[in-house]
Amino acid sequence: MLPLSPDALRQQLRSFASRAQPVRILLTLGSLMATCAWTGHPDAVIPLFLGAIASALAETDDSWRGRLRAQLVTLGCFAAIAFAVEAAFGMPLLFIAGLALSAFCLTMLGAVEARYKAIAYATLILAMYATLGIENMGAHGVAHRGREPLLLVAGAAWYGVFSVLWCAAFPAQPVQARLVTLFTVLGNYVRFKASLFEPLRGIDIERKRLALAQLNAEVVTELNAAKESIFRRIGARAPTGRISRYRGLYLIAQDVHERASSSHDDYNALADAFFHSDLLYRCQRVLGLQGLACQRLAESVARREPFEVGPETVQALADLRSAIEHERARADTPARLALLASVEALARNLALLDGQLAGASQPSARAGRTEMGLFDRSPRSWRDAVERVRRQLTVRSPLFRHALRLSIALVAGYGVMQAIHPAQGYWILLTTLFVCQQSYGDTIARMGQRIAGTALGVVAGWALLQLFPQPLVQSVLAVVAGVLFFATRTTRYLLATASMTLLVLMCFNQVGDSGVLLVPRLVDTAIGSAIAGLAVLLVLPHWQARRINELAAAAMRGHAGYLRQIVVQYRTGARDHLDYRLARRNDHNADAALSTAVSDMFREPGYVRPRAGVALRFLIRSHTLLSYLSALGAHRAALPDSAQMAVLHASAEGAIAALEALAAGLEKGAVDVTDGAEAESAARAALAQAAADGGESGSAGDPQARTFHTELGLIWLQIDALRTHAREWLQSEGSETTTAPA
Repeated sequence: MLPLSPDALRQQLRSFASRAQPVRILLTLGSLMATCAWTGHPDAVIPLFLGAIASALAETDDSWRGRLRAQLVTLGCFAAIAFAVEAAFGMPLLFIAGLALSAFCLTMLGAVEARYKAIAYATLILAMYATLGIENMGAHGVAHRGREPLLLVAGAAWYGVFSVLWCAAFPAQPVQARLVTLFTVLGNYVRFKASLFEPLRGIDIERKRLALAQLNAEVVTELNAAKESIFRRIGARAPTGRISRYRGLYLIAQDVHERASSSHDDYNALADAFFHSDLLYRCQRVLGLQGLACQRLAESVARREPFEVGPETVQALADLRSAIEHERARADTPARLALLASVEALARNLALLDGQLAGASQPSARAGRTEMGLFDRSPRSWRDAVERVRRQLTVRSPLFRHALRLSIALVAGYGVMQAIHPAQGYWILLTTLFVCQQSYGDTIARMGQRIAGTALGVVAGWALLQLFPQPLVQSVLAVVAGVLFFATRTTRYLLATASMTLLVLMCFNQVGDSGVLLVPRLVDTAIGSAIAGLAVLLVLPHWQARRINELAAAAMRGHAGYLRQIVVQYRTGARDHLDYRLARRNDHNADAALSTAVSDMFREPGYVRPRAGVALRFLIRSHTLLSYLSALGAHRAALPDSAQMAVLHASAEGAIAALEALAAGLEKGAVDVTDGAEAESAARAALAQAAADGGESGSAGDPQARTFHTELGLIWLQIDALRTHAREWLQSEGSETTTAPA
């Protein structure tokens, strides 16, 4: 066998490092199992394993210093909850009161930030693991006070050692993985966007825009995750080395996203005008190639290889310009010239997008930027953290409702457990904790996956126990099951549940006959899942239809803030400073939140969403408006003062005011079209007059000003449609409130 070259060895090491958490779990569980076997204490396997698993569930992306601090907080929380559970275990009223209060307070702690949300959730899980261990000790006549909590914390600490050392050894690997995912998802988005450029009549553009809004939500999620991962490693310091390049790539992804999400005119109008031309196919080819370039960039980041822009896009852009010139020679009407001007603006945008991707080939990936700051969304002080929690202490908050719902569900589960006295009854509470999610759709989906996964795990566990009665083989199977759980828990929950069930059965068989757990595990899972499902249905249900108003208002305010920043830069010139990028990101975040809520609405019972179609149409219009704003942002440049520019700026200010008024109306529950109507009418009339005075504006004049004018006209059309849909929604909501039973 030939020895590996240094490059191949480095590639293997990177591949090993990229597996991250499953590899850490393998090292942790494997070493714990070996230690217990060597010391002759197989009974310690269960609490050590469960403590390590809880510690891994508390882990978030961080630097080694941040991970060390988080690990110390985690161990403190684990120790407190484990010893508290042991102290209250024999006192039912004290136990369930403490558990319910802990569930509420720890869930509310998630309002601070993702790090504390993960720690709080893992602490609740460890509390359930402590009950299982203490109950198991009692079943086997073992009574060593303090032993179970100490072993749980020891297992958690041992995983923490691997976690901190891993973060120190591979500091940039999580950022690298985030960027790989980001550019892969961005490539999918760009390639789907290319499908809109088809000169075919009768295409359902609205359906495509809806799918695009959902894909956009995925891109926004990955952009936020990548930014947080980078910020965890740089803080207020200037980044160096690989992290500096990764920050540059993240900013490139932001710019590519803005340019790719731009729309320059109505797609149906373009398809109708250029039905007999290959012009739109040329646009589609360029954008498709740029989507592939994003995915090739993801591969180059994964392999840490230089990124090279292929010549295909350059040639495709040249072909597009040639096709535009050919169409210009044939254009014979002002309307066709105006649409051709939109295609020219699109071509300029695509060329600049290609330039952004080319910037990724530079070692620093700065792409000419001088301002590369990132906004820190983490709490700045304890007072800030407390204020974040305080703002959520209202019945209107989904987090507050979930915290109260989870507490009540755990109390109900404990009551059922005391009433029927099942063997290993605390599985009911653990299942309820895992299944009960903040949204109805997620809870119902997890119910089915949890029950099916447990059944699969029980069957697989029974078969493997029969096939492999040797303790050593069962130990190996337990470790493998733990690794598989962490490899699949975010993508294939059914398989993850089956893996965890298998791990539990193999571990319990080390100290007794786990065959007695097979039926109770299934029954308790079914009971716990049913309690979680009933809780999310009956206890303060927070249907997405009741949140659309506030989310739609937030989206309108996001659009207004983004447009305000864009208008400023049409006066001062394009600058990618933090205020501009923050306004852009806030708008996309609000759009993604609205898209997610509408998607979740369709997973809820039909009787709570009788007018969901209106919300769907509102989402499509809102996302279309965002695409026109993105086009304005992509072409922003300082324009000279003139009468025409005064009209455009006045129209833009009117659009900002209209969006803010629409947001206020959605919050109040009534859209007032008369408020500011006089000023709005004047701004729109001036915009229309400017278009009439321009004559064949598609063939003459400043192309930047022409784009500004075209996009403002399209934005006003979307505002009109959004008002119509908002009034529809609010009227239907009012009638539902009037007829709803008390």
